[in-house]
Amino acid sequence: MKLLFAASEAFPLIKTGGLGDVAHSLPNALSELGVDARIVLPAYRTVLGRLGTLRVLGWLTLASGHEVRILEASHPEFAAPLWLVDAPALFDRSGAPYTDADDNDWSDNPARFATFCEAAALLATDALSLGWRAEVVHANDWQTGLLPAFLSQETQPPRCLFTIHNLAYDCQFDFGTFQALSLPAHWWSVEYGEFYDRFSMLKAGLTFSDLITTVSPRYADEIRTPDFGYGYAAILEANANKLVGILNGIDDDLWNPHTDPYLKAHYQVNGKIRSAKHANRQALLEGLAASPAALAHDGPLIGSVGRLVYQKGIDLLLAVIPSLLADSDAQFVLIGAGEAKLEQQLSELAETYPDRVLSYIGYSEPLAHLLEAGSDIFVMPSRYEPSGLNQMYSLRYGTPPVVRATGGLADTIEDATPRGIAREEANGFVFEEATSAALQKALMRAIELHRKPKQWMKLIKIGMREDHSWRQSARIYLQHYRNE
Repeated sequence: MKLLFAASEAFPLIKTGGLGDVAHSLPNALSELGVDARIVLPAYRTVLGRLGTLRVLGWLTLASGHEVRILEASHPEFAAPLWLVDAPALFDRSGAPYTDADDNDWSDNPARFATFCEAAALLATDALSLGWRAEVVHANDWQTGLLPAFLSQETQPPRCLFTIHNLAYDCQFDFGTFQALSLPAHWWSVEYGEFYDRFSMLKAGLTFSDLITTVSPRYADEIRTPDFGYGYAAILEANANKLVGILNGIDDDLWNPHTDPYLKAHYQVNGKIRSAKHANRQALLEGLAASPAALAHDGPLIGSVGRLVYQKGIDLLLAVIPSLLADSDAQFVLIGAGEAKLEQQLSELAETYPDRVLSYIGYSEPLAHLLEAGSDIFVMPSRYEPSGLNQMYSLRYGTPPVVRATGGLADTIEDATPRGIAREEANGFVFEEATSAALQKALMRAIELHRKPKQWMKLIKIGMREDHSWRQSARIYLQHYRNE
């Protein structure tokens, strides 16, 4: 099977969120299953700087008359060749993929990603006469929303899947921009892309695709409700017959406590877990310049890695830390960046409780791995979480997670009730309401169980034995590619 996988980011070349991880791991897992894949990305300046030899495949003339150059590259992290849409005026710039240095959306994002989508559609149909024509095209998030639309103009288009990684993000523009992009007139209609007197690239992806997937079964249900639908609930309900939730996986080669190069001590489910986790805890704290008192503290270490934003429920966690410090011997480490108010609140907590609360404002891959291995408990109090990856990393690293019952968190974590532990079904702690009180209660349950070493080790091993790799999810995607 020939697959064109289109994405606006891919780890380790460029990444802003979970999409980047998926665009790296899923094509690799599909290649292992025999899929002949190509990954198409915009030729951002950052991406070009991280690749070696580039080969020019040719030039494509778009409907607007503009030309784009297509480059091919390989990278040791990818099993499939990389195809890059090179339009320097659109992609050769500093800043993040979608925003400028002030974190504002690039004003020409509609033109940037319309160009990317049209070029990807031409590549899928072998417009360069390379002898490779896609049987399936997999588009991802609003940046590729116009790709199914462009493919619909073909006489015999390839089957097209459109994956929603986070419905909260889309790209909308007015009729003047629509006309300036020279898009087909009939796309501006309620049946296709028109969305409350604007054009939505996300809606185009939903309406023109053959199948809509999202990143967990629970999230597929949630986005059909007003609370999680961001205005698209009725559209998704109308397309429910082609909406499927497929849980994301993790790269279990990259995230493997037995081989992880970032760890101080390696371990596996049948090895010396406690001593290895303690060594990694010390390495984590030393990496954060912890005080001698912090290094000597022996209460349970509760860790969190992620964006410091309202969606992630970080405000709920910051609100309960003082009372948890008073009521238990817990210690906290938080890594992340995001909203200035939350960053400031975290920094103030770390200054107030220097031996019990440690923080790193930003993101560090080595520290993130050490945190997963060195923490006793991982906390993800998300208000919504389409899939989530860190809870699966935590299971693999023997760090039971505390999560809210939403999206992929609900699909992967079973609450540690006595019955669940006895039947070896439980792997973490789950709370329902998005409140500080509910989170505090769940964390206290985890801290209390941590005081029972035999039960705690049983919980750890249940999680470590689970398989959340991309191999499982890739097989499901392959079935849908084949329309089975």
